[in-house]
Amino acid sequence: MQAIDVALEKFTQLACPIDGLVLQHHDGTLKCEQGHSYDIARQAYVNLLPVQHKKSRDPGDSKAMVTARARFLNAGFYAPIASRLAELSLEYSAGTSSLSCVDAGCGDGYYLDYFYHYLEQQHAQAEYMLTGLDISKWAILAAAKRNRDITWVVGNSQYAPVCADSVDILWSVFGFSHGAGFSKMLHTAGKLIRVDAGPDHLLELREIIYPVVRRVDQSSAVVRQEVGFRQIDNQSLCYQTAAVGQPLLSDLLLMTPHLYRASHEGKQALQQIEQMVLTVDVRYSVLEPV
Repeated sequence: MQAIDVALEKFTQLACPIDGLVLQHHDGTLKCEQGHSYDIARQAYVNLLPVQHKKSRDPGDSKAMVTARARFLNAGFYAPIASRLAELSLEYSAGTSSLSCVDAGCGDGYYLDYFYHYLEQQHAQAEYMLTGLDISKWAILAAAKRNRDITWVVGNSQYAPVCADSVDILWSVFGFSHGAGFSKMLHTAGKLIRVDAGPDHLLELREIIYPVVRRVDQSSAVVRQEVGFRQIDNQSLCYQTAAVGQPLLSDLLLMTPHLYRASHEGKQALQQIEQMVLTVDVRYSVLEPV
């Protein structure tokens, strides 16, 4: 099987986080015309998160959270989510001779790595530039271990260090809304694909950790927050996982916002569960700039 050409060369669509100028590759560093310089780490990623774009000393997911997420995702329970995301991305980039895809809030790189191998299997003839962006250095370190042929960047999606009008497909998988930052990256014909929790997502887990469960479709509210975009497609995916045992149930809690919302009693109750079949209920929203 012939590997896809993931990039004309890695790190070619990145912009300086200080002044927005294009970054050029020079002997292991990225430099802009104003002289700002960023080293490419030996682990094959670049840190484009200046101190003024940080909200804390070590922003984003912790090392423990990233490790837990990787363990759970590697077990394959969310593979159908990744598969549908890959299919949608290829569908909405049809006719594009060279596809640029950015995963904003890529975490440990699971979904982008899945897309890379999906494209390989499709024997796609076009050239592909895949870029993962996350504010957590621990997430990007883990992502770089997954696939060194993808461009991995520590950065803030709100001030995305990606060249303006350079992205065809932009992902936000269980992520935040960054309308201005997203609009800057996408060209006028580009598409934003959001993946958000449906009302029954992880319902069985939520029934353990909360005294009362609110079944809310989060995707509608999130889509309304994407200022500068209009929705052109909405699809659902719902399925039951195989039995998830301990300690993967604890890993799942650690990788979700439920970790901060659940009571101590709820967390203790979850630790007593030996295994559980979970409902996965997600919404795919495809949006375009207006």
